[in-house]
Amino acid sequence: MNRSDFRFLERLRVRWVEVDLQKVVFNGHYLTYFDIAMAGYWRATALPYAQTMAHLSGDLFVRKATVEYHGSARYDDLLDIGLRCARIGTSSLRFDAAVFLHDRLLASGELVYVFTEAHALAPQPVPQPLRDALLGFEAGEPMLDVRVGAWQVLGTAARAVRTAVFIEEQNIPVAMEWDDADEAAVHAVAFNRFGHALATGRLLANVPQAEGSVVVERIGRIGRMATLQTVRGSGVGRAVLEALLAAAGQRGDARCVLHAQLSAQPFYTRTGFQPHGPVFSEAGIAHIEMTRRL
Repeated sequence: MNRSDFRFLERLRVRWVEVDLQKVVFNGHYLTYFDIAMAGYWRATALPYAQTMAHLSGDLFVRKATVEYHGSARYDDLLDIGLRCARIGTSSLRFDAAVFLHDRLLASGELVYVFTEAHALAPQPVPQPLRDALLGFEAGEPMLDVRVGAWQVLGTAARAVRTAVFIEEQNIPVAMEWDDADEAAVHAVAFNRFGHALATGRLLANVPQAEGSVVVERIGRIGRMATLQTVRGSGVGRAVLEALLAAAGQRGDARCVLHAQLSAQPFYTRTGFQPHGPVFSEAGIAHIEMTRRL
């Protein structure tokens, strides 16, 4: 096995608690590494596990798990755990797993899952939509459909995501979340292959910046960026942001500004935004204004 054999790799660092008296990672922890990577695999495919299984009225149970050891990981090593869906049978899915330290293979394994009914252990055929999604991911196909449009078209999906993130998770008052600007804004929503909305954002009407009677540049304001907790860190939010930036550029905006929660500032920095001005409170949460030229 080589790193290039895997489209998906989960990075993790060996913790002190995982090292045994021989000063290497205890053998049983490699199965835990595979399990951590499996959670990341579902995020990478834009298929939140619980939501996906509920949609399919089923669940997956481990039938077989094997590990073969080729080397040893040690405390503080930075490992990459590769996973790939290697085969889908009638009711089973086989994943190949590998642990790499740089390009050196330390362990390899196999995980076999059986698809069952939601409340029983009776094997069922792997649903065709799930089969298509996993094989599509391994073939390099895109897993997201980012749609840009008006509130009248995307409002229901955008509202569901924003309610889950801002109102239910962050406890922002309902009265502060909804405003008349939604009707005039350009919205973007990322959907997975099952049509579930995962992330959203909006672009407000451009604001002309003038010197006297001369318009110097037009500025777009991006806001209400929200990504469901189950898929954060998988690129879904960035796909929405890039769609909004593209829409701003197409209508002639010279730059975009946004109010970033401080916890999200590194995300926006990676996409080219720069902080501007002091930290301030908005809805009881620390924010900072950030700007990016298009």
